[in-house]
Amino acid sequence: MTPTYTAVIRQDGPWWLGWVEEVPGVNAQERTRDELLASLRLVLREALEFNRLEALEAAGPGCEELALTL
Repeated sequence: MTPTYTAVIRQDGPWWLGWVEEVPGVNAQERTRDELLASLRLVLREALEFNRLEALEAAGPGCEELALTL
C-alpha cells in the first residue's frame, strides 16, 4: 500500500502555494499548479528520507525498523 499525503494548495496572484498537512516544513511555491505539485512531491520525498536517516542515526546500532499501519 502506498502512503497518501494531503496537499493544501491555493493560487496567490501569479503564484501557486502549497503545503503538505501531515509533514511540517514541506511547502513550495511555483508559477503553475503542475509545477507546484511536482515540487511538493520532491520536497516530501526529501523530507521523509532525511527524517528516516536522522531517526536511524539517533537510534544507533542494533535498532530495528518496523512498518506501521494505521
